[in-house]
Amino acid sequence: MSSRKFAVIGHPIGHTMSPFIHERLFALAGTDGEYTVIDVPPSELPVKIKELDALYGYNITIPNKQSIIPFLDSLDEKAELYGSVNTVKNGETRRGYTTDPDGFLKALRYGGIPFRGKVAILGCGGVARTFVFEAALAGCDITLAVRQEDIPVQTALRDELISKVPGAVIKCCTIPQLSGDHDLLVNATPIGMYPKTDAMVVDKKVIERCENVFDAVYNPLKTKLVLCAEANGSRAVGGMSMLVWQAAVSHEIWDGSEYSKEDIDELVKDAAKEQTRKFG
Repeated sequence: MSSRKFAVIGHPIGHTMSPFIHERLFALAGTDGEYTVIDVPPSELPVKIKELDALYGYNITIPNKQSIIPFLDSLDEKAELYGSVNTVKNGETRRGYTTDPDGFLKALRYGGIPFRGKVAILGCGGVARTFVFEAALAGCDITLAVRQEDIPVQTALRDELISKVPGAVIKCCTIPQLSGDHDLLVNATPIGMYPKTDAMVVDKKVIERCENVFDAVYNPLKTKLVLCAEANGSRAVGGMSMLVWQAAVSHEIWDGSEYSKEDIDELVKDAAKEQTRKFG
């Protein structure tokens, strides 16, 4: 049994793919680690800190990405910017990181999708926030499209972006209003996720005017949006790639591990098969 303990914490957390992915990443890097799942409701986080301190490192998912911050000694630059942590490395101090941005950027890079020009981002939740900020930092011309009922959240996100990233270019609209050509379309909504796999967040005519597509949904491996984009001749990448890459970045933080595109591509396929086997 490994002397180095790792875990993912969240609530509820029954459908996590983290143990499968991280155990494979330990094996690929030839490093030692035992990875478990700990269900931690936010109300129990204060009494769980001692247990978490005994770990070498851990990952954090909903709803603890913000509530963990007061218990940490320091944050890296991106975690500070986003006010969100999904990875902690323990040692003499507890340091928090967010690997979601790097996971997204690596998924695009290794999927052959350039991150520039006109970028349409659909949705305004936590993952959309990551995409919006990264697009602004990359100098993209952003269109943020949301449901009618999400306009207040959209407005708040736009205002925060403008205040934190000087010179950010962002336009707002509802999803049905989205039009024109885009270099990249990013779906940050759950539309198309299993079991409602026949759903698609935008009309086919919108996809026909997008050179590249990224869908944050990772179940199924290829959503209807991704399949439609590929049929249109566009480059398209699904969310499982981001999920695996952001996990790989955790290992970079913990151990300095490095992974090849080929290793991650194989793990993406295997994780999708395991997900189907376990959860449908």
